[in-house]
This record gives sequence, structure tokens and C-alpha cells, in this order.
Amino acid sequence: MEVLRSMAKADAKAWLESLTQAEVDTLYKDWTFMARSEQLEPEGDWANWIYLAGRGAGKTRTGGEWVRQQVRNGFMRGGLIAPTAGDVRDVMVEGESGILACSNAADLDIHGRTVGKPLYEPSKRRLTWHNGAQCALYSADEPERLRGPQHEYIWADELCAWRRPETWDLAMFGLRLGKNPRSFISTTPKPKKIIIDLMKDPSTVTTRGTTYDNRANLAGKFFEQVVKKYEGTRLGKQELMGILLEEAEGALWSRPNLDETRLLKLPGGNFYFKRIAVAVDPAITAKATSDETGITVCGIGVDNHGYVLADYSGRFSPAEWAKRVDMAWKMWQADVVIAEGNQGGEMVRHTIHTQNKNINVQIVHASRGKAARAEPIAALFEQKRCHLVGNFNEMEDQLCVWEPLSGDESPDRLDSLVWGLTGLMIGKGDSGEGMLKGAY
Repeated sequence: MEVLRSMAKADAKAWLESLTQAEVDTLYKDWTFMARSEQLEPEGDWANWIYLAGRGAGKTRTGGEWVRQQVRNGFMRGGLIAPTAGDVRDVMVEGESGILACSNAADLDIHGRTVGKPLYEPSKRRLTWHNGAQCALYSADEPERLRGPQHEYIWADELCAWRRPETWDLAMFGLRLGKNPRSFISTTPKPKKIIIDLMKDPSTVTTRGTTYDNRANLAGKFFEQVVKKYEGTRLGKQELMGILLEEAEGALWSRPNLDETRLLKLPGGNFYFKRIAVAVDPAITAKATSDETGITVCGIGVDNHGYVLADYSGRFSPAEWAKRVDMAWKMWQADVVIAEGNQGGEMVRHTIHTQNKNINVQIVHASRGKAARAEPIAALFEQKRCHLVGNFNEMEDQLCVWEPLSGDESPDRLDSLVWGLTGLMIGKGDSGEGMLKGAY
């Protein structure tokens, strides 16, 4: 196919017209002929293959064909994971380029057994081929379902869009069958630590594709109305060219700044904390798709620098996050709990006091925009007056990805960090009154 694409149009047409219909049908069904080079499984000894590509580049077709080949190679247990259950069904399985569309009734495996097209059983979240091979279906929003199941291979779609990065870790614990378990990751790039770390792993192979590579299979109006609008922009580099931009252009924090100001341990000598705060940005609900509750421990030292000491954020019920707040309060011998109260200040206070009535709770209310609250804290990091003590992967992703001008809600770990350091260092709440007396 690479040679055919390089030929003059007339020569290529003449060659194709010289084939019989049976030959054309055979070639059309042969993915190794139809695919572009970056869509074919890399050679060599690797554990993870990342196909980093723009929108419409052919990631789903590549994944569907890769799964089809694993089944033909005799692998019996696979796993499919997408951001949501709907994505697994609508894209990976039933999509125009999904597994069902890619499958061939005439396929045989290496043992000569008929593979055929798989049976899709939505109620069992499972695909089953004629030779007995199976693929289990998972939503990245439900990581606990990956506790226990074992796989020989995994197709992880749109990893950068997974809301719960722990899903990847649990999937890897189960990738333990066979002599050479492998994962295929198809994703449009986003500056997430999980993908950055994977790409740096020596056992990972990365191939790249762009929206333009697959232009022949995309609607002309898509290029006229959508692609042209974003060509040459930063978003276009990410979404069309498949280029990984390690931080958002309009983000208030940068990874180099966080690394430059990071401390692996606290200062020695006569250093001590003047005040320590546990900051809470509570979520309204505790569903799998709910926002997280941001719980951050911050301190102000005798040097008047701010220190981020711990991140206990996650998806919790009110009782669960209150227990975490109580744990952090006791562990760090905190002076105050700063809790955002826009969703019901007294209810938040009551929830915390249900766990420990002795906690000093300061309820704060957001009357200014989140960007206006975050900018002074980001400036303190730039002035090297604030420090992360250790590594906080999920929090750092939020700090370096959220763009205030994007219109997106600021994420919860970021919010709790801002509340905590504002209360300790800025000394003023949104109303202009002192937030925490004695903070300096």
C-alpha cells in the first residue's frame, strides 16, 4: 500500500484495475495491506504500544484490528477499557471502525480453529469468538471491576480522558497471563502524567498519526468547517497533529516551575510551621462520575513560605471525606480546617463536626471567579515562596492543565490547594476581610 500511495494516480488506478474482484476483496480485508505503517503493531520486545494520534486518524480501527489479530494469534483472554461504559460499547465494540466492523467470518486462529465474528453480550460485558477467546469490557470510571480479572492483552482507548488514573494501575496488576502480556493504548494526547510517564518507559513503543493522514476516509466538510478553524493553533497541534503538549498554554502553573520549587524534605535547623491548615473543597455527590472532594494539607513556615504537605483527595461520600479530614487534622496537628461552603456552609461544618466536634472549621465562600483566587497563589509559586513537599501527580496534572480562560470549572485538588494557601498566606477572603487571624 505504501508503494501504491507513492505511485502516480494513473499508474495506481491501472494496477488496481488489473486485479480480479476476488483479489481486491482479499486485499481490502487484509489489514497489513490497508494500514499505514504507524497503525501496524511494532516489531521487537515491548510491553506497551501507544498510538498517539489526532482526531479521526484511525485509532479505533487500529485497536479493533489489533484485537482481531490477538485472537487470531491464539490469545484467549483480553480486556477492553474506555473512559465510560458507553464508549466501550459505542466506539470500541459497535462503532463504525470497532471490533464488530473489523471482524471477518473467515478468520482462523494459529491452531486452525474458526475465529469468525464475536458474539457481543452487553449484559455480561463480554465478547466471545467461535474459538472460545473472550474480551471483557470495562469502564475506566469503575476501576474496582478490574480487581481479580486476568488478561493476556489490554486495549486502553483514550487513556488521557480517563477520570480515574488508578484504573490503569489495576489493569496492569491483572495483565499477567501468557508469556508476553501487552497493552495497546490509543489516545489523543493530553498533558497527563500517566501518558508522559508511559512514553518515558523503556518498555513502551510510541507511534504517531495525524488527522491529515486519514483524510481520504473523513468527510470533506469536516476539513472545511472544523480542521481549518484549528489549523496552526495550540489546540490543533494536540487534537489534529497528535502532538503531546506537556502543559496547557493558558495554565497558571508550569511543570518546570513546580519542579524548581519542589522540596523532597522540609528545611532543617530551626524551621517550624507557624500554622497548618487542612483545606476542603467538598463534592455534592459521591457517584463514580462525581467530582472529587479536594482535601489538601498546607502549612506556612517560620520563613513565611507556603508548603503543600499532603493530598488526600478522592471521590467520597460526605461521611468518608469527613473521616479523611479528621485523619489529616490529627496526623498533621492542624490549626484549622478551611472548607468551601458554597454548596451549603453549615452542612459542611456539621458533616465535619459529626466526625470530630473539636475541629476548628473556617467556612469560606467564593464570591470572586476561581481564576482571580488562583492567580495570587500561582504568583507565589513563581516567586519561589510556595513549595510542593514531595510529588503529587494528580494535583500537578490539574495545576498544569487547567486554563482559566477555557470556561472549564477548576478542578478540586487545585481548588483545595488555593483555599489552603490563600488562608495561610494571602490573609484575605473574597469579602476582603481577614480570612485567618494570625496567619503570618
